[in-house]
Amino acid sequence: MSKKTPGAERRDLAELERPALEALLEASGVERFRARQIFRWIHRHGVTNIDAMTDLSRQLRATLADAFTLTTPALVEREKSIDGTEKFLLRLADGRQIESVFIPDTPAMTFCISTQVGCAMACAFCLTGKMGLVRNLTAGEIVGQVRVLVDALDMRDTRFNIVLMGMGEPLHNYDETMKALRMLADEHGLEVSPRRVTLSTVGLLPALERLAKEPLMPNLAISLHAPTDLTRGELVPINKTYGIAEIIAACRKFPLKKRSRITFEYVLLAGVNDSADQARTLAKLLANVKAKVNLIPLNAAPGIPFERPSDQAIDRFAQVLADHHILVSVRKSRGRDIRAACGQLIVEGQRKSPAQQLAVIL
Repeated sequence: MSKKTPGAERRDLAELERPALEALLEASGVERFRARQIFRWIHRHGVTNIDAMTDLSRQLRATLADAFTLTTPALVEREKSIDGTEKFLLRLADGRQIESVFIPDTPAMTFCISTQVGCAMACAFCLTGKMGLVRNLTAGEIVGQVRVLVDALDMRDTRFNIVLMGMGEPLHNYDETMKALRMLADEHGLEVSPRRVTLSTVGLLPALERLAKEPLMPNLAISLHAPTDLTRGELVPINKTYGIAEIIAACRKFPLKKRSRITFEYVLLAGVNDSADQARTLAKLLANVKAKVNLIPLNAAPGIPFERPSDQAIDRFAQVLADHHILVSVRKSRGRDIRAACGQLIVEGQRKSPAQQLAVIL
């Protein structure tokens, strides 16, 4: 491998899929199997320094260090909830910050990972949406969160699930998100099967249709939150572009493995979307979809103009769905005391103005 040209930008090893790294090394006269060793060191063993790759020769390590960087998000702060949930504040190479969450015993160990700094969707009940979209994360930054959490939690030999439900809309950052999932699934890395990954989206229709054709298919969760366009349009602004009927039609055509279902996430807001009539409308909407509904009582926080429904209203809504033969569960909120629950992730001081939020996708 020749040394880099003075002044040339060095590529980041953390951003390269293994096949791309194999091709890059081979073109420089380095054996392809070295790429597998490098990828394994980064993703399976968690090294953050090229010099720690001890089965490479000193000369090759020096050459790699001259030609490449190896970037890992920095752990800035770690908070632990009374229920065992942990929230991690991570700083990226450009100084931007994101949050990731570890949720133990759910019943598996689960990492909640971000795909953007902020979010452009501007959902009315979500603090992250109030940031606007600051920027997309790269695939290396998405995977980097997993690498940091695995090491911080001493889970390198423990199986875990991943939910792309942190900051951002995964399908709004489609290419980098899918690249990250391929890197996570690689047999020479962490080998996180797509069956252990759930991607949550508000339903960006072109990207959802594109996802349906992917060879690597995560579990799908649709953030629905209302059974009619009128109510959903007030809660999820993108619904004015891609309405409920279009989203449900795409879900009916979405390829599912045997016994698999699409999860429909529904944040319950007192007096807004929690009535028995709305539950019946939702049941009718999902009647011909292989669906399960995950009810999420609102995690109230300063800046969110809604209230959590009563336990009676939550139980009534769930019972109506069950009576209509819809598989339903009520999510137990985790990490509310450290603002790590659904809809509560936000990093202050990185906001964009409201006018910039949806303009980037419409």
